[in-house]
Amino acid sequence: MNTNKRQLNCIVCPLGCAVKVFFENNNIKEISGFTCSRGEKYAREEITAPKRSLTTTVKVLGGELPLLPVISKTTLPKEKILACARYLATIAVKAPITEGNIVQQNILNLGVDIVAARDIKAV
Repeated sequence: MNTNKRQLNCIVCPLGCAVKVFFENNNIKEISGFTCSRGEKYAREEITAPKRSLTTTVKVLGGELPLLPVISKTTLPKEKILACARYLATIAVKAPITEGNIVQQNILNLGVDIVAARDIKAV
């Protein structure tokens, strides 16, 4: 069997532990270098099902600003981030908008909402 090794820098906390993961076909054999259980959890997820937050902008109609910053409420599968960003580039929201408002519910049927990251007043 072919054992692969991947070195990661944990991003869960400011320590940034250098984590080494040994795996075969997405089956983790050994993880070392983490200082806490959160680091081990991050490394396992990063090898088997990596996830990321999405931050981008959407168009605003009738607002004091032309673009609204938005963020995913929770993380999305890494391989779906680009598809979600492309989808969000096609939509527009009408002002006024309040921070925390859902801009897109259940984006691409992934179970994650996209929310406004600031207020925008109507003009």
